[in-house]
Amino acid sequence: MRYHRVRHPWQAISWVVIALWACQAPAVEAPDLELPSDRPLRAGFLIVDGVYNTELMAPWDVFQHTVYHSDPHPGIEVFTVAPDAEPVTTAEGLRIIPDHTFDSAPPLDILVVPSAENSRERDRSNQALIDWVRRAGSQARFVISLCWGAFILAEADLLDDHACTTFPGDYKAFADTFPELDLRVNVSFVHDGRVLTSEGGARSYDVAMYLVDLLYGREVAQGIGGGLLIEWPPPPESHPSFVSDPRYTRRPNNTQPQ
Repeated sequence: MRYHRVRHPWQAISWVVIALWACQAPAVEAPDLELPSDRPLRAGFLIVDGVYNTELMAPWDVFQHTVYHSDPHPGIEVFTVAPDAEPVTTAEGLRIIPDHTFDSAPPLDILVVPSAENSRERDRSNQALIDWVRRAGSQARFVISLCWGAFILAEADLLDDHACTTFPGDYKAFADTFPELDLRVNVSFVHDGRVLTSEGGARSYDVAMYLVDLLYGREVAQGIGGGLLIEWPPPPESHPSFVSDPRYTRRPNNTQPQ
């Protein structure tokens, strides 16, 4: 990948990295884009008390809506995973009964790690949580973080040798904590290999739509966007900067996985 390396991002002035699907480097179909024909992909969302509604529900909505557009493939099955079976209360007050615990969660195709209010340091020091994220993420086809969820992926060693991003207000803290990692700034999300990291907030839709486009093709992504009133791809004048991996190519239009 041909991107800027930012070692001190809080000192950077408008570092903007724009890498669209039509990258200069030749793209090859990645083996892990092959979809199972007999089951949906499984997307597990890590939830803890204080999880933010948007970062949980934005990718949840996008992934869940694949079931209406991905025929003949059954799409993506979405579920929550928590440390235990106790109800989780989001930062905005919603109460959620977890679908699975760390002990009962099935193998994942997609691990999603949102951020949660005032829990970053607590979660980073929770060895059981980090161990599960490391184990589940190592086995998954793709790993996604939203906002400071990138701190959790980094603590679990899942960002080693991967470019990444996080919430803009956390650039300095992330660079100070993980100075060896390749942090990119002023981008909606970064895709590098199996890892996708997003700055979070409303931008959480961007990374989810991108991955659906990558897995199922533009027609499926646009069908989901039509239902959710998300223009996809965004018009050029409002297109957020992002970093994509030229080793991956999305499925062509009108091509469904078999």
